[in-house]
Amino acid sequence: MIFVGDDWSEEHHDVCVLDEAGRVLARRQLPEGVAGVAGFHELVGGFADGPEEVAVAIETDRGLWVAALVSSGYQVYAPNPKAVARYKERYVTSGAKSDPADAKVLADLARTDRHNYRQVAGDSPEAQGIKALARAHHRLIWLRRRQLNALRATLREFYPAALAAFGEDLADRDALAVLGKAPTPKAGRSLTQAAAEAALRRAGRQRNVARRAEEVREALRSEQLAPPDAMAEAYGAIVRSAVAVVAEMNRQLKAMEAELASHLDRHPDAEVIYSQPGLGTVLGARVLGEFGDDPDRYVDARARKNYAGTSPITVSSGKRTPGKRGTVKARWVANDHLRDACQLWAFSALSASPGARAYYDALRDRKIAHDAALRVVANRLVGILDCCLRRHVLYDEEAAWGHWKAAKAA
Repeated sequence: MIFVGDDWSEEHHDVCVLDEAGRVLARRQLPEGVAGVAGFHELVGGFADGPEEVAVAIETDRGLWVAALVSSGYQVYAPNPKAVARYKERYVTSGAKSDPADAKVLADLARTDRHNYRQVAGDSPEAQGIKALARAHHRLIWLRRRQLNALRATLREFYPAALAAFGEDLADRDALAVLGKAPTPKAGRSLTQAAAEAALRRAGRQRNVARRAEEVREALRSEQLAPPDAMAEAYGAIVRSAVAVVAEMNRQLKAMEAELASHLDRHPDAEVIYSQPGLGTVLGARVLGEFGDDPDRYVDARARKNYAGTSPITVSSGKRTPGKRGTVKARWVANDHLRDACQLWAFSALSASPGARAYYDALRDRKIAHDAALRVVANRLVGILDCCLRRHVLYDEEAAWGHWKAAKAA
């Protein structure tokens, strides 16, 4: 075996090759791209008879470079940068740093500690595409929330009547339509019934148009402190811009959801994912994409739960032993995208699965907080999903919760 440390950057990779005794066989700086990958193959090919004899440590599990190494058959490990920093302290305590030295640390980590890490999964291109789309969709939701918060702050400063009209749901089609038509208090007070109805219809509202238009007009005409005209016009321009941005974000989110549905429907595990209570197109795509579809990625259901961040951790030291108050805590370090998706999945499952609802209610009866109870429900749902995927069977309510109900009844 030979062991390779790869300290990467956007433009190049510092590579260090060690033998089993820890002796440095080669150091090289390789460019990013096709030429760099070819140089990597040439470099390690001089010391190993096949790719299965090469273990590579690199601080990322994404990108074309990593995909090329995995597809070539190398054993690729992606330790967390925080873990690498702690490992580095075994060698350097002065705080000195250089890319070649970091590559040497990574190579040593692959040589001595690779048994503590999971190899980078060989997910299918379909699963990788779903993951990329789901993350982009999630990031766009976060960006829209930031934009909406900024819009709300602007309206609060000069146009509180608009907040009274639409509340917190400024992303709603009615709010965007009316604010685009009446972005200032003066325009809001002069908005006619016909103009308000026309704006709502253009936005897509088909029912209760007249009543909703009258409600909006009444709120916009409510008494408020009037800003100076110059200030109102300036803020009005900000509102028009923000409304246009949010409206476009809404359109792009719908387009991305359609793409997610198309990609997820084509995946072999789509039927299993859709059968889980609380998983639709968006959440199902996020869960599948983040877990991946490599059948050998998780040793058991516990490993999948650990990766999702739903399983608790135990703190046991000195007088603090398992079973006593305060020794079981939530897992803080996890895949944040997946943990967020699992929490939403658990919440959605409460209305889709009687078993999940009863389990949640039992936890709440034990004075467990809402978020903690959802995390426990999510942990159980992840275990159920792991069983379904391994056996490639659809979700069954009785099989999932029957034994728990029987144990509770006993």
